[in-house]
Amino acid sequence: MAKKVTAGILTILVVIQFIRPTKNDTGDETKSISTQFPVPANVQVILKRACNDCHSNKTVYPWYSNIQPLGWWLNDHVNEGKRELNFSAFASYRPAKQFHKLEEISKVLKKGEMPLDSYTWIHKDAVLGNAKKKALMDWAESLRSTLKARFPADSLRTKRRSHTPAPR
Repeated sequence: MAKKVTAGILTILVVIQFIRPTKNDTGDETKSISTQFPVPANVQVILKRACNDCHSNKTVYPWYSNIQPLGWWLNDHVNEGKRELNFSAFASYRPAKQFHKLEEISKVLKKGEMPLDSYTWIHKDAVLGNAKKKALMDWAESLRSTLKARFPADSLRTKRRSHTPAPR
């Protein structure tokens, strides 16, 4: 019985190797944040090392992403990261969303929520010290100031959805 279970598990592990998620490597940067705002060289380096794998259209995959189910897990992290903030699509966001996402950058950095521990555990060069966090936060705040200068204040507020019950 144990041999059949072991053989079954091994068969499943082999079969799932052929079920691969779509890679996030379109490289489409036509709506990138850099098409709308300046990104200083030091910030570009930080974004590349600590952010872009999950928050852009150009993930650099480690070798273990080819082993399932690790590849699925990584793909889920990348997709979730892009849903939250995608620097490659940033210019397509409404000004209010841009303004809000730039504020969130500072908040998650201050709280130490980004980059994820599961990412920095392996990617040691993605660990952000205080100076790098400050550089990112200062940059995000300068972009918020740019948006404040370009748009009326009411256009930078995200509209809250009302939760009124539907008529019966």
